[in-house]
Amino acid sequence: MQRILSAQLPAHVGARITIAGWIHRRRLLKSVAFLIVRDAAGLSQAVITEPELRELVETLPEETVVAVEGTVTANPAAPGGVELTEVGVRLLGEPAEAPPFDLYRPVLSAGLPTQLDAAPLSLRHPSRSRGLRVAAAAAGGFRQTLDALGFTEIHTPKITATATESGANVFAIDYFGRPAYLAQSPQFYKQMMVGVFERVYEVGPVFRAEPSDTTRHLAQYTSLDAELGFIGDHRDVMAVLREVVAGMVARVGELGYDLALPEVPAEIPALHFSEALKIAGAPADEPDLAPAHERAIGEWAVREHGSDFVFVTGYPMVKRPFYTHPEPGDPRWSNSFDLLFRGLEMVTGGQRLHRYSDYVAALAAHGEGPAAYESYLQAFRHGMPPHGGFAIGLERFTARLTGAPNIREVSAFPRDLNRVTP
Repeated sequence: MQRILSAQLPAHVGARITIAGWIHRRRLLKSVAFLIVRDAAGLSQAVITEPELRELVETLPEETVVAVEGTVTANPAAPGGVELTEVGVRLLGEPAEAPPFDLYRPVLSAGLPTQLDAAPLSLRHPSRSRGLRVAAAAAGGFRQTLDALGFTEIHTPKITATATESGANVFAIDYFGRPAYLAQSPQFYKQMMVGVFERVYEVGPVFRAEPSDTTRHLAQYTSLDAELGFIGDHRDVMAVLREVVAGMVARVGELGYDLALPEVPAEIPALHFSEALKIAGAPADEPDLAPAHERAIGEWAVREHGSDFVFVTGYPMVKRPFYTHPEPGDPRWSNSFDLLFRGLEMVTGGQRLHRYSDYVAALAAHGEGPAAYESYLQAFRHGMPPHGGFAIGLERFTARLTGAPNIREVSAFPRDLNRVTP
């Protein structure tokens, strides 16, 4: 179909063109009617004066798909400063059934469960589709930044023979009569691929069977993973992550949305886990940070450094996966980190073990043998460089950027403890 998108109309004043989209709103006045058409780029206004055409428009509910031919005419009061006059309207399908909520209103009146039940419709509203556009831009910035840094994009299996994260809950499946699992992360595969390309990344789904019904957890989410070889330690990974986050924020800024986007410092402030506990007022033997602790540390970063971002490094080894590299000289702590964004953990990463003998010892310390991880450990028997990486939860990052209070608001079809449809 030869059509012009709504955002392109100002460049065609005086021309006879065709637009196509959904009837967003009908304004039926006494002497004239206005047909507001929505497409992927925004809204267009068509002026209806002919009686027969008005009769047709009056019978067409909102969300009916139409094509409108008309002359582009300047009008400062119309969307984009132009409107269509001398128009003709053609249906491109059956008249639509009325949606369960008004999509033409500035704010969706339906509660979030209702919106999620009717996601194919609620996602048409700008308040919902905006979050998906922000997520797409953030993922684009992730890819763009890493491409420029010499990384290669990879695609790894989402069905695995073993669990990736020791101790985490997994979704078990029947794989042709034998057990398998939905991947909790591409961790093992991206480490293997460091032995091929040195620097790799992936954008893909991961699955966590955690029974957490909160505003920050999903059973399936999009993970932005990166892994790089020939590092000194985890601080090299943190430096790359800083560039990636800056690239993601910059790409989102190009959308032109009215968002309170953060400044990414040239050097993101960092503090050791033991210091983070003191700032948060937590006991010295606490093995992890609770949400309240993260909020307190985020407030500290803003107060002391004017930064929405803060690294917490050196998490206890007891709370990190077996492949995590311990801190040299003090194996209680790890060469790992979390990146907090506005008081919420957004990224986890660190340096990995890279010697085969260290893996055998680490697995033994966890009460496991190397046999179950044979294909993974194969890479380390044949030489792997010091390496590390990180993983960003795309939905969490997007929710923080947009100010959405619930991660489900920026996921098209969220999967959680209670929802597997639509």
